[in-house]
Amino acid sequence: MKAVVIDKQKELVWSDVPDPVLGQNEILVEVHAAALNRADLMQREGTYPPPPGWPAWPGLEVAGVVLEAPLGSRWKAGDRVCALLGGGGYAEKVALPEDMALPVPEGLSMAEAAAIPEAFATSYLNLCLEGEMQAGDTVFIQAGASGLGMAAIQLAKAMGAKVVTTVGSGEKERFVRELGADVVINRKKQNIAEALAEHPVDVAMDCVAGPNLGPCLETMARGGRWIIIATLGAAVSELNMLDFFKRGVKLIGSTLRSRSSDMKAEILKGLEERLWPAFSSGEIKVLIHETLPMTEAARAHAILERQENLGKVVLTLK
Repeated sequence: MKAVVIDKQKELVWSDVPDPVLGQNEILVEVHAAALNRADLMQREGTYPPPPGWPAWPGLEVAGVVLEAPLGSRWKAGDRVCALLGGGGYAEKVALPEDMALPVPEGLSMAEAAAIPEAFATSYLNLCLEGEMQAGDTVFIQAGASGLGMAAIQLAKAMGAKVVTTVGSGEKERFVRELGADVVINRKKQNIAEALAEHPVDVAMDCVAGPNLGPCLETMARGGRWIIIATLGAAVSELNMLDFFKRGVKLIGSTLRSRSSDMKAEILKGLEERLWPAFSSGEIKVLIHETLPMTEAARAHAILERQENLGKVVLTLK
C-alpha cells in the first residue's frame, strides 16, 4: 500500500510501505479521510514520535470502511467508522484496536467524521475527566478557532459551561462567537491575564503555556484546574507558588497520545454515549476549513503552519 512518509529532509512523500498486519482484536480499515492535527507537525519535526507499535507515518484520526474484523467483533466488513489512532492515518489502510473505532454519525461525510476523534476525545479527556467540568463552570480554551478549539467550545457549551477563549484576528473572533463562545480575547490586542481576571475560570485547557502561564494562573477561581496539553508558546514559565497553593489551584499536564489503548477506548465510549446524538442532529457541528488529496499532505501542513485554518484540514483518498 501507499502512505505519506517523512523522509530525512522532513519532507512528506507518498511512498510504498508494507501492508498493515492485524493483531489480536484489531480491525483493518480502508482509509477514506484523515484529519490533520498540530501533533502531525511536531512529529514531522522529530519532536513527537508515535507510541510503540504504531506506524512511523503521521495521522491520528481517520474515517473509512472496515475491510476485516475478528469474529465476535462489534464491526463487520463494510461498516463505516471513524477512529482514533496512535499514528499511521496518512495511508491507504490502517490496523487498529477494534474499540478505538466508532460508527460514523448519521448524516456526516467521511471528511467530517475523520475530524471528530482526536479533537473531541482530547476535549472530553481534558475538560470532563481531568478538569471535572460541571454545568455552570467558566471554562478557558486557548486557540478557539483551531480544530481542537472548535471541538472544545462546542463540548463545553453542550454541557452547560460558560466559555472564554482566545483568537488572533477579527475573523476568528466572529467564528468562535458563532460556535457559542461567551467571551473572546484577541491575544494580539488584549492582555490575556487581565481579561481572565474579569472572568475567573474554573477549568482551563491550554495548548500554549509559555511565559504568560504564571500571570494567568493567578486569575483562576479557587480550586481551579488548569490543564496543559501542549507548549506552543514555550516550555518555561515562572509561577507564584505561594498564591498557587493557597488557592488550591491544580496544574495538570495531559496528553491523549500517550494514554493506553484501554484508556482511549473508555474516552471514546463516553464520547459516543454523550455526544453522538448531538452530531447527528447538528447541535454539534464539525467545521472543515479545507479538504485536500492525501498526496498533497505538504500543502495541508502549510495551512496549519501559517495558522490559516478556521476548523479542520482533512486529507481524502476516496
